[in-house]
Amino acid sequence: MGFRVLVAGGTGQVGSAVVRALLATSSCTEIVLVNRREAPLAGNTRLRQVIMDTSAPSFASDVTELASACRVQGEPLYAASCIGIGKGSQQWSEDDMRKLEIGVVGAFARGCLAAGVERFGLLSAAGSSSTSRIRYARIMGEKEEAVRSIGFKQLAIFRPGIIAGNAHTPGYLALLGRLLPGAFGTIDQDAIGRAFVGEFLHGKDGMTILENAAIRQRSHSF
Repeated sequence: MGFRVLVAGGTGQVGSAVVRALLATSSCTEIVLVNRREAPLAGNTRLRQVIMDTSAPSFASDVTELASACRVQGEPLYAASCIGIGKGSQQWSEDDMRKLEIGVVGAFARGCLAAGVERFGLLSAAGSSSTSRIRYARIMGEKEEAVRSIGFKQLAIFRPGIIAGNAHTPGYLALLGRLLPGAFGTIDQDAIGRAFVGEFLHGKDGMTILENAAIRQRSHSF
């Protein structure tokens, strides 16, 4: 049976990898990008974009309306949040980071659940913890907690380490990261994209946290 996917942050680095993996999956009949501004598309008939003001108070309800319209078409609808600051997080204030990573992502997730979406994939980062002394890791942890509390039937949280193939990751850092074992080492961007699809197709109910090793394993499951 086919399925559709709503993707927030689908024009970013990891988001683009998720979109590529979805386009390579024949059972994915449509990918709907929820974008803040119009972006060039590849011309694929299974790919479309909907422009929304992510800072508007109505953003969550706008997402619900869109997701409900997608679900009317009869196929299962899943959702992925690939929203992230990327390069230059040190230049962001903590308040602005929270508005994006927790406010916008949280509103997107709430809008999806209100429309009946049961499977949700969330991009986070290695070392995420709401009790971390590192600002970025702490906000990522708070984002995870905010989405967990929403109550999806199936929630997959992706915590990649150093992302190779990402325009924001210097090449030397990706190479050095390959010498690091475990969660903080290097993971290929396309593997993250494929792992999102693998979770949509084969994930289990409840919450699943995928760090580098689990991401690699799941990326080969579809």
